[in-house]
Amino acid sequence: MLNSSLKKEAVKKMERAIDHYEKSSKTLQNNAVKLHNTRTFGVDVIGKVEEYINLLANTPKEFKKSFEKVRVNLASFKVLSEISYDEIEMIKLAGGGAAVGVAAGVATAALAPTAAMAIATTLGTASTGTAISTLSGAAATNAALAWLGGGTLVAGGGGMAGGSALLALAGPIGWGIGAASLAAGGFFASKKNKEAAIKADKERVEIVKSTRVLDATSTEIINLKSSTQSMATKLEQSLISFISNTKHVKSFTDFSQDERNSLRAIINNTESLSALFMKEVGR
Repeated sequence: MLNSSLKKEAVKKMERAIDHYEKSSKTLQNNAVKLHNTRTFGVDVIGKVEEYINLLANTPKEFKKSFEKVRVNLASFKVLSEISYDEIEMIKLAGGGAAVGVAAGVATAALAPTAAMAIATTLGTASTGTAISTLSGAAATNAALAWLGGGTLVAGGGGMAGGSALLALAGPIGWGIGAASLAAGGFFASKKNKEAAIKADKERVEIVKSTRVLDATSTEIINLKSSTQSMATKLEQSLISFISNTKHVKSFTDFSQDERNSLRAIINNTESLSALFMKEVGR
């Protein structure tokens, strides 16, 4: 009787740990989407700066070099933001097969396209070990889609039952221990009390560890979002103020020295903002 009680308590603790993990997973997903939206705002602000510079005559060559760097930093995000989220294409890129289809279906059904792509681009790593955020063009597209479609196999396909399953199934943080399938199935019911209690405790410890990783990564994402939001907002305000104070000037050579310095500061801050798009999270 005592062993039976220990088994029930161990399973309950493990189930509570799973619940905490899923809540942390959902929180991370939401934070990744918020970061994605903030970066979209940042891209818009950078576009306004570039548009203004392009209208000016006689701008120095250093401005052109700065914007070349900016475009490199933004290349991946802009390409990935334009991806058509197609599950069939994901499955094909992930290697095809019914098992992949089931796994991809479980994961993608749980998330809206923006959420899935936000997570892949924030946390994803290509098969070469390179962060997806540092890639561009077709390489970025293929890496992100393959990560979404194929990463789900890392923890054994559709082992997680429903809910916010993507992170549990996919590569960047995935636990790989199949705890949810053990809890949902008859594993513990079919095992002896002592054996089941020991197994449940071991699973719970691993889940708690993974939850801590999720929470720490969420904090990183929140901090990056805050930095990006602050820098983008200040840059937009600086640009608006500068344009307002110099609206009749059409050539860089007609600016005063102070105005030239202010514009250089805006360009430097634009480059700094774009560099945040290359920052890796959770590594």
